[in-house]
Amino acid sequence: MRFENTGIEGIVVPFPELEHIMEGVGFVRGGQWDWKRVTYDFKFENKHDGSVYYLRVPGVAVESEIERRDAKVELRTPYLGRHYYPHGIEYDEEFPVQVVNTCRERLAVLSDALQAFKVEK
Repeated sequence: MRFENTGIEGIVVPFPELEHIMEGVGFVRGGQWDWKRVTYDFKFENKHDGSVYYLRVPGVAVESEIERRDAKVELRTPYLGRHYYPHGIEYDEEFPVQVVNTCRERLAVLSDALQAFKVEK
């Protein structure tokens, strides 16, 4: 599931500041990054049935490379997936309303934290 029009798509943030902001709102840099692409994950678990979900915010380096202090990262459209052990993550399915609402709340917090980097077009 993709979350369109969250207010974060297209924002360009210097990499060091992005790392700080993402950590501050509960996202961690996933292990699936390379020098041009990065994904930040917010992981949460349904304690009743053990299901695990990942809210993911992807980014692309538009200047320099990921992990360099001079890098600038453009954020892209966030998406949600459910982890199925041992097969991986599925993105195209119906998600519980409470999970979707949690994602929207988390994305609103992130959008607010990124206010300083928003540019009016």
